[in-house]
Amino acid sequence: MGRLEEAVTAYRAALEEQTPERVPLDWAMTQMNLGNALASLGERESGTGRLEEAVTSYHAALEEQTRERVPFDWAMTQMNLGNALARLGERESGTARLQEAVTAYRAALEEWTREWVPLYWARTQNNLGVALDSLGERESGTGRLEEVVTVYRAALEEWTRERVPLDWAMTQNNLGVALQRLGERESGTAPLEEAVTVYRAALEERTCERVPLDWARTQNNLGNALWRLGERESGTARLEEAVTAYRAALEERTRERVPLDWAMSTGNQGVALMLIAERLGDVPTARSAVQQIEVAFATTRDGGNAPAAAYYEAQLSKARSLLDRLTSRSQ
Repeated sequence: MGRLEEAVTAYRAALEEQTPERVPLDWAMTQMNLGNALASLGERESGTGRLEEAVTSYHAALEEQTRERVPFDWAMTQMNLGNALARLGERESGTARLQEAVTAYRAALEEWTREWVPLYWARTQNNLGVALDSLGERESGTGRLEEVVTVYRAALEEWTRERVPLDWAMTQNNLGVALQRLGERESGTAPLEEAVTVYRAALEERTCERVPLDWARTQNNLGNALWRLGERESGTARLEEAVTAYRAALEERTRERVPLDWAMSTGNQGVALMLIAERLGDVPTARSAVQQIEVAFATTRDGGNAPAAAYYEAQLSKARSLLDRLTSRSQ
């Protein structure tokens, strides 16, 4: 039995004596701690059962941890509830859980104010932004994504580089993702340009030496933003920069360590190479693009990431057609 499983067993044992009738606030705190252990287990598992149990525990805690009685603890449990609901929402196709997460985070912010607990306020703003971003990804239009950008910018007012450099970098990365999504839905390039700037800022603290996989994730995101820009421009400079960013990501996103992440950075680089090959009429580059997209498709398909596999399958068809055209033209 792992440590988290042991913790769950211990908290459940404690609740047999710590009843809400006998010691209501101790019972509520143990319910919250049980929820935290269940949520940590749920994050490591593919299903939703543990996260559902965590949500139940948090709701139970809030029956006694009321805002009037223990405002700080109430806000903390609302925050933890929001985290569990957001994780559930990411694994489900609908938006109900994400909407509940947003409600929980906003409740927490009623007590965890910027004036009272600025760093807790900033963390909650960041987590609210993540939930709103997941909603914005599933909705059309730009309104939700504009709200996400505002929320992340608010978090960065307290999560400064000087005070909490890695949290600052994480939120910069999250802001970049939101700006990129926004830019993909708009005809101009300003949000995409800003996304590139924000990712590069994040990389000043998210270094390869300090947090290698986070560094690689931001490099991949930078590549995505540069690719989107390059797609809208006539030359290949941005696309070449994207290829460089993906190559950097692949230094840490290795096939042995994180096979699905490796496949996606490899495939993304292949898509960028396909555009370069098309604009330059370059057969070897087109061949490389086909090879990289092929392996991305096979790995994501076999790894169970159906949406990514479908994307790379469509890109592979385009890359093969391009290679055929360029090859016949050169003969």
